[in-house]
Amino acid sequence: AIGTKILQALDASYQLDAVQCHCTASIGVALFSGVTESIDDLIKRADMSMYEAKASGRNALRFFDPQIQAKLQAKAAVELALRDAIEQRQFVLYFQAQVDAAGRVAGAEALVRWQHPVRGLVSPAEFIGVAEQSGLILSLGAWVLDTACLQLADWQHQTTFASLTLAVNVSAKQFSQPGFVDEVVAVLRHSGAPPQRLKLELTESLLVDDVDDVVAKMTALKTLGIGFSLDDFGTGYSSLAYLSRLPLDQLKIDQGFVRDIESSDEAAAICSATISLAHSLSMKVVAEGVETQAQLYFLNTVHHCDLIQGYLFSRPVPLSEFEQLARQPLKPKADSAA
Repeated sequence: AIGTKILQALDASYQLDAVQCHCTASIGVALFSGVTESIDDLIKRADMSMYEAKASGRNALRFFDPQIQAKLQAKAAVELALRDAIEQRQFVLYFQAQVDAAGRVAGAEALVRWQHPVRGLVSPAEFIGVAEQSGLILSLGAWVLDTACLQLADWQHQTTFASLTLAVNVSAKQFSQPGFVDEVVAVLRHSGAPPQRLKLELTESLLVDDVDDVVAKMTALKTLGIGFSLDDFGTGYSSLAYLSRLPLDQLKIDQGFVRDIESSDEAAAICSATISLAHSLSMKVVAEGVETQAQLYFLNTVHHCDLIQGYLFSRPVPLSEFEQLARQPLKPKADSAA
């Protein structure tokens, strides 16, 4: 009750030097259990609860929950192991084919995997979030970009693979760094990768930041020949105004819409409209998460989607397996969602 009253009191607007001001608070509470425990422990628990209140949207109050402590300890353990993994280069790239209407492999998306010495191959779902929150995504993202460009350079010496493009995911935190353009230029220079074969995939979360800065960086890199794709289109902050300003080459339809094509008229309409919009803006479209023949028919045959990516053709696979796939046109498999 006291915490709620404090929030209400702080929420009231007030005047300061003729300016109307308003503030909010995030409050964490740890109750003394009666068991012997130090003041430091109580403060730490209250601090954990305060950060949980912030994460819930601020202007909130949260009581200490032992589950919070367990969650934070698990996160701290992942972060510590991740730091070691980056130093010891415990990562590898997997490649998921992007297939054109004729079944030819036009390129791939490079996807990072963690080769943990004990656990084996770790999915990015288990560590990318921690990397983002801790700032380790900058080091990890730099490694992915460098490794992908070295692979592109290697493909240029092999006739079979010389025309392949490679898409690399770039986090909003990585892209917003002041020296990002210089970093990409330096990687291209030392790797020898052809910039016209490199595609950088950006997420819509970038658009909540300085759009002018985003456009300036994209324009600088496009002059080198680098392409840009907007990932998970339709799930975030993009608008038609942003699309007309950003020098994009591709839109990627989010797999959530693709998955629901057969069961949702709304999802089907969004996919159809996205393809039409992109083509009217001279962009290509990649549909990700394609798993069924019906989805493929809707996207390829009915609406002329440019590239298909999904388990119907190939899961993300190691380099050697991807190169085998890329040597000949691919046929869709039996429905992988079945």
